[in-house]
Amino acid sequence: MSSSLHSLPYGETLDAFHRGAFHLVQPSMKGHRSGIDAMILASVVPAGFQGNVADLGAGAGAAGLAVASRCVNAQVTLIERSAEMLLYADKSSTLPENAHMHGRLTCLQADVTMAGPARHEAGLSDNSFDYVIMNPPFNQSHDRATPDALKAQAHVMHEGMFESWIRTASGILRPRGQIAIIARPANLSEMLSALERRFGSISITPIHARPEEAAIRVVITGIKGSRAPVFLAPAIILHKSSGHEFTPRAESLINGCDSL
Repeated sequence: MSSSLHSLPYGETLDAFHRGAFHLVQPSMKGHRSGIDAMILASVVPAGFQGNVADLGAGAGAAGLAVASRCVNAQVTLIERSAEMLLYADKSSTLPENAHMHGRLTCLQADVTMAGPARHEAGLSDNSFDYVIMNPPFNQSHDRATPDALKAQAHVMHEGMFESWIRTASGILRPRGQIAIIARPANLSEMLSALERRFGSISITPIHARPEEAAIRVVITGIKGSRAPVFLAPAIILHKSSGHEFTPRAESLINGCDSL
């Protein structure tokens, strides 16, 4: 998945993902550090995808960079409301190690919960993207309380959050554009409620840590304007019953070798 290459000044690390295919600058002692969730989310976009991708709530940009690294004809916009986290994404977008993505990454500071003229003025225009990916905050305010305000922004959901994020995704997507979300199974009902009025052909992929355990995440995809029904996709199992080694399928997805 990732390995820390060396520490940088000001509490930053430079981490390698996809077995060194791209690198990410991210905070070492605060904020959200990206990992498996971001890589699985990025794997949803097919390797041959061509078009404009929006990474909503991009943080340091891990998922969006993973898409740009795999999809050589994709243009990716990293959208994040925190100027501090977006600074890490901007640094990553200009790294020499990421030269194969130069010119295909854009960083945009914007609050994805905005609507109407405010959203347009922030640079999130209607019908301007072909694919939207998102890893929204999905902890309740009482879950894993943290004194780190930057981390809390990335982890803690607020009432109506999925509705506002999915509303924005629908607004900025072109007709027949696609959405991909990774979240907790506990949020499934709220997400489906927000999706059903805007998206169809909704696929739900459960992700299990081990074969005998309940799902810890779900990946949901959909097509804007489709009327096709919801379906349940085959589950992804991260580890075997014992040990910490990834299954071949999980290893392939996490390291950018295959598409979900």
